[in-house]
Amino acid sequence: MPPLTIHLAAPRGFCAGVDRAIKIVEMALEKWGAPVYVRHEIVHNRYVVDGLREKGAVFVEELDDCPPDRPVIFSAHGVPKAVPAEAERRQMLYVDATCPLVSKVHIEAERHHANGLQMVMIGHEGHPETVGTMGQLPPGEVLLVETPADVAGLEPRDPEKLAYITQTTLSVDDTAEIVAALTARFPVIVGPHKEDICYATTNRQEAVKAVAPKVDALLVIGAPNSSNSKRLVEVGAKAGCAYSQLVQRAADIDWRALDGIRHLGITAGASAPEVLIEEVIDAFRTRYDVTVEVVETAQENVEFKVPRVLRQPAA
Repeated sequence: MPPLTIHLAAPRGFCAGVDRAIKIVEMALEKWGAPVYVRHEIVHNRYVVDGLREKGAVFVEELDDCPPDRPVIFSAHGVPKAVPAEAERRQMLYVDATCPLVSKVHIEAERHHANGLQMVMIGHEGHPETVGTMGQLPPGEVLLVETPADVAGLEPRDPEKLAYITQTTLSVDDTAEIVAALTARFPVIVGPHKEDICYATTNRQEAVKAVAPKVDALLVIGAPNSSNSKRLVEVGAKAGCAYSQLVQRAADIDWRALDGIRHLGITAGASAPEVLIEEVIDAFRTRYDVTVEVVETAQENVEFKVPRVLRQPAA
């Protein structure tokens, strides 16, 4: 078999927020039994969602699809304020699995709003995290920009009273360009106290930047609706990798496109479990004489607690 060196990015795969969200669904099923309803995919990964579905989780898009007498869980991406308010009105038992780093952005937005500032959100229109964050404030209080060009079209209420926040899963470099455009047009705009793009997104992008120059091709294991996974493909291309593929699992690999490679980079988005990474490496072992080299750029030891309601014994 032809030789192949796999340059395995580290960190990769699950982040603390995803780990916590999955644990919340599993603990809810243990505590209250099936079915437990989950509004929106708990995390953007089909393998994970299907696994939880088999255990008794029911995934729905809206609160109206949930019966009032069963627990409902809100996804790691966060929800508009109106959703928990409606759950309370209907006297539903709900657990919020919003990633604490997304909640931090929500709190930031509310603090700036309380200080009389209008918000600019850097994010992707329609992404659940963006929808949830913009939904923390009244309509019109959050203006969305996706590109540096969008900044020119902004019409704020008062250019002197603006602050910006960002989606946590964006490209660090692309976001920096948008921030530069914002500060050029609105010199007194207030930025986050601490970077909004989360540690896991940043770390995975840095690892890809280290891998990209060494390889002929890059595989990113993740879902097509996963923002942070799609950003890894883009980051790899910008960092010098000639060819990148986003695959959900081994069955999706386009082998013809990889013909003749000798060095392959592999990473995974923050919602992809390690078992899928191992599956992909095993698929290459059936075709190549594989050597695996880990390219580590950071170590992660972050852990988030699950909500208290799940840590308390059932009444």
